[in-house]
Amino acid sequence: MRHLIRIDELIRDEMTRLFDLAADMETLREMGSDLCKGRILFYEPSPRTRLSFESAMIRLGGSVLGFSDPQSTSFVKHETLADTVHMVCNYADIIVIRHPHAGAAQLAAQHSPVPVVNAGDDSHQHPTQTLTDLYTLRKTRGDISSLTVGVCGDLRYGRAAHSLAYGLATFGAKIVLIAPDGLTMPDEIVWRLNHLYGATVETVASPMDAIAELDVLYVNRLQKERLPQELDPAAVVEIAKQYRIDAETMRHARPDCLIMHPLPRVDEIARELDDDPRAIFFEQSSNGVPVRMALMAMLLNRVDRPPLTEKSPDLTTHADPICHNPVCITQHEPRVAPLSHRVAPDHQVCLYCQLPY
Repeated sequence: MRHLIRIDELIRDEMTRLFDLAADMETLREMGSDLCKGRILFYEPSPRTRLSFESAMIRLGGSVLGFSDPQSTSFVKHETLADTVHMVCNYADIIVIRHPHAGAAQLAAQHSPVPVVNAGDDSHQHPTQTLTDLYTLRKTRGDISSLTVGVCGDLRYGRAAHSLAYGLATFGAKIVLIAPDGLTMPDEIVWRLNHLYGATVETVASPMDAIAELDVLYVNRLQKERLPQELDPAAVVEIAKQYRIDAETMRHARPDCLIMHPLPRVDEIARELDDDPRAIFFEQSSNGVPVRMALMAMLLNRVDRPPLTEKSPDLTTHADPICHNPVCITQHEPRVAPLSHRVAPDHQVCLYCQLPY
């Protein structure tokens, strides 16, 4: 059995196999199928991601049982995530979980006898969004490795941006990080891109510093709901306005430079660009259905394809089980195993939220 918790758990060949299957699923998406049955579990509101997974499961002939509001569950009675997972596994063939604490999906996988898919855990990762993004790039541009992709906006708290950077690095694309001070990509992720992937990473201060060289501009919204309390939200919003993409910005871009966004969009992409043929974020969102159909079919072993390979992390036990990250699941869930994950010699990170231990 295999879970999908982080995009960096997948190698390039596995992603390519999944994309090939997703292309086949484009037909089943319209015709319907009886490949799968399953259940979906969300702890945090997300209409787009939840509906995409539900649509994928229903089109595979499965059914959906779950919730999108934790206030309607035993979560409000302080039931542990581990206990909830043990209970849900009595009814489920596969669990899709979105949770406000980083590493929650990892913890769920440790207690689940059925596959677990991470649909977003705080600012950590959003692997199926990245699979959707990469599939969209392959459909529209073919060779991902030849692309220069600008990732713009809130890169510190945007989990889609974190996962995307790893996915692009896996395929060898050039990555240009575009963010204001205070919202730049976390140092740990940049360290991994450089040391573990050997990725070509450039950092610039403004979209105009890189727009002319980009094949793709991937825009992220300001993650207001995840900003630390010590930050002045009004000041951050003013800074974010400097990174708004409009027709004047795109006038300096290549004629075929794609505009992507994981959605929901607030005001970081001007509405005047909706009619620009380079703006493909709604097509990008649509591609989430066949990609998630393919992923769930593979995890449930319902297709004649090589399975995704389970990887065993190099773990180290520590006396102190609590990670310093205040949104890490270890800060909120009792009896979490005191483990760290060795990602390189002399470099260990929390198994759950992936911050340096």
